[in-house]
Amino acid sequence: MIGRRAMVGGAIIAAWLGGVALLVRREYFRPREERLAEAAARVTPAAVYYGVMQGERQVGFASSQLDTALASISVNDYFVVDVPAGGKARRTTARTSVTLSRALRMKSFDLSLETEGAPVHAAGRIDADTSLVIEIASDGGQPEVHHVPLDTPVLLPTVVPLVVALAERPKVGKHYVLPVLDPVSMTPKNVGFDVRAESLFVLDDSSVYDPASKRWHGARPDTVRAWQVTAGSSGAAAFTGWVDEQGRIVETSQLGFVLRRLPYEVAFENWRTDAEQQQVTEDRDILESTAIAADKRMDHAVGSLAVRLSNVSLEGFDINGPRQRLSGDTLRIVRESDSALVARYRLFARRSDTAAKLHDTAYTNPETLIQSRDRRIMGLAVRIIRRERDPRAAAELINTWVHDSIRPRVTFGIPSAVQVLESRRGDCNEHTQLFVALARAVGIPARVTAGLAYLDGKFYYHAWPEILLNDWVAVDPTFGQFPADAAHLRFVVGGLTRQTELLRLMGNLKIDVLSVNESSRARDGRR
Repeated sequence: MIGRRAMVGGAIIAAWLGGVALLVRREYFRPREERLAEAAARVTPAAVYYGVMQGERQVGFASSQLDTALASISVNDYFVVDVPAGGKARRTTARTSVTLSRALRMKSFDLSLETEGAPVHAAGRIDADTSLVIEIASDGGQPEVHHVPLDTPVLLPTVVPLVVALAERPKVGKHYVLPVLDPVSMTPKNVGFDVRAESLFVLDDSSVYDPASKRWHGARPDTVRAWQVTAGSSGAAAFTGWVDEQGRIVETSQLGFVLRRLPYEVAFENWRTDAEQQQVTEDRDILESTAIAADKRMDHAVGSLAVRLSNVSLEGFDINGPRQRLSGDTLRIVRESDSALVARYRLFARRSDTAAKLHDTAYTNPETLIQSRDRRIMGLAVRIIRRERDPRAAAELINTWVHDSIRPRVTFGIPSAVQVLESRRGDCNEHTQLFVALARAVGIPARVTAGLAYLDGKFYYHAWPEILLNDWVAVDPTFGQFPADAAHLRFVVGGLTRQTELLRLMGNLKIDVLSVNESSRARDGRR
């Protein structure tokens, strides 16, 4: 049984974490600082509400409230969604509070996330206009503190529509370039925003209750002019949607869901009533509805696989690698040979120049959710490998331990290596996070990758690790495969922020299986 995590769940969380910080170039603000200050003076308190839609079915509720004071502006956002995954509705709740100066510069923020996993809290503040201090804590534990140097003003993505609309009147063809801070790697990423279209929307201004149907309905329709702001790339903080002249979102599509502005009672009361009665059927289940069907099946480990990919642009994805190559529209994956598993270094040995280069990469360092230097992780890793100094053998011991020790469960939260070690349960993301942390703890370069896994005639979202031996090698502690078989189609390298980019494939990508061959290791094992 594949350890299938609801990718959208992780992506929603990553997207909300993407609200940690948005760095806007000094060139953008310098000529507009006075204009922004004047625009901020026109900001008035308001509250808007949204239905979170999956197709035509409402699965959540969101709100955004803006308040003003003499020296500051505060924006408070609330988001709750019941994601149908694994046969049940899995609730995620996020709250964000941002304090801005009267020139629309961020002063501080506070973010909290509640899922089936451990709750996460993040807080940030500007320190002397030179750095952003971020504290991230999970499940009430000791917060991790990050200092991000700043030489530019700071905004949150939730404030981007406000700035775009108030800096100057939106105009079709206008282009913005905004460096976005990746909350996982803590590095900025340039994102382009374009004003692509202008249109009129008819929005209900209030609600009336219908006793017969026991539902609220919109009333007093009003016409609102809005502009379509589109991000040039996907990712955690790449806002795309329709914004009115006050900088308030009219409609936005994110992560497979649509946020549609509605009167409060229509958005909240109707959803609350429906949520108590809804059942998760297969046509609504994210795990099944995002699966990509194929016309061939394979019950055993796959040695090689050839597929035709069509109907989407693959630009920007990490398609090519040591085990897979894209030629035209045909992707060929071949499981690594034994010679590819021979490492060019030894663990805990005096390092040669080559080994030093391998070990000094970012793939041996801890990350926010991969706590490879935590004493519990390091102690366990040493106990697992004992006296083993061959990286391949050590990695295989870790792979086996994670596979045998983590109970497979569909989860809906932010996977942290330490939390997985404590709970001993999870799906592919949890298996991968813990494996990568354990491998790095003993000096094996390791990284998170994600894409699709071919199982029972369908391609499902899946995540797995890669380790650096002679070259990068895919392994899979969820399936217990070392190396991973050729049924793994890698599309991205990186954590949750990168994995959100897979969403632009789901529902659009078409896959035709051209050939599939059983692994020789699997045949040998049955003789």
